[in-house]
Amino acid sequence: MAVLVIAEHDGRQLKPGFTNTVTAAAKLGEVTALVVGKEGADAAQAVAKVAGVKKVLLSEAPHYEGSSAENIAALVLTIAEQYSHLLAAASSYGKNIMPRVAALLDVQQVSEISAVESTDTFVRPTYAGNAMATVQSSDRIKVITVRATAFDPAGEQAAAPIEKLAPGPDVGLSKFKGAELSKSERPELTAARIIVSGGRGMGSADNFKILEALADKLGAAVGASRAAVDSGFMPNEYQVGQTGKIVAPDLYIAVGISGAIQHLAGMKDSKVIVAINKDAEAPIFSVASYWLVDDLFKAVPELTKELSS
Repeated sequence: MAVLVIAEHDGRQLKPGFTNTVTAAAKLGEVTALVVGKEGADAAQAVAKVAGVKKVLLSEAPHYEGSSAENIAALVLTIAEQYSHLLAAASSYGKNIMPRVAALLDVQQVSEISAVESTDTFVRPTYAGNAMATVQSSDRIKVITVRATAFDPAGEQAAAPIEKLAPGPDVGLSKFKGAELSKSERPELTAARIIVSGGRGMGSADNFKILEALADKLGAAVGASRAAVDSGFMPNEYQVGQTGKIVAPDLYIAVGISGAIQHLAGMKDSKVIVAINKDAEAPIFSVASYWLVDDLFKAVPELTKELSS
């Protein structure tokens, strides 16, 4: 079967999740990758070297600036009938494009798969990850988003061929005006091996400096619970959880996070979970590998100091 994977990139580098999505796609058939953007040549070169990718399609045009979901979906529609499966990572990028593709094709999307049983049967989490559903699709074209943390990243290979694809139409439904991006020397949240996250218990945005100091000692990314984001302590792109980013690092340190079900759904697959909370009954302890019942404003600086020595 022919499978198309849509690559997320920033014009130069691939975004985390694409190589994991290729691993899932390779279980379904021969993989073609689609790179779309105002500029995408560098990203296409990177995609071509991902193991399992047999061909890369590159489509560049000014109306793809800012990753316009409406325009990318319209492009995918022009080639969709050549493929049995259309996949993208279940990032905000994939979640923005794939439902539009499914609607245009009049098929039902299969969301956030975590396993491939066969070419028409998939496993996906439900009830905030507390149950796993096995679903079967009879649609002629399967439109799928992939929970990247459930699949190993694909390795490297000799570069696959890159072909130019004529741009699709500019549907004119939206226009890119600009982007305000936060800059950090720390690892990107979904790609980090270690994450230090804070919750409402941090008390203020200024108190997150305590976590940032710990993260810098560990070479870690900084995350936040939805409660912390809703309280204005951290920007939205730092949110971990069912309505934020799904992560599964080697080490996840949860500080001042009670452990609401939507947060657990986004991080409970982490290999080692350390929780620090003064509430001995906090739900986060139910999934923690190690936990400390203590005042975070005392415990975290002490931990940072010990790492420094």
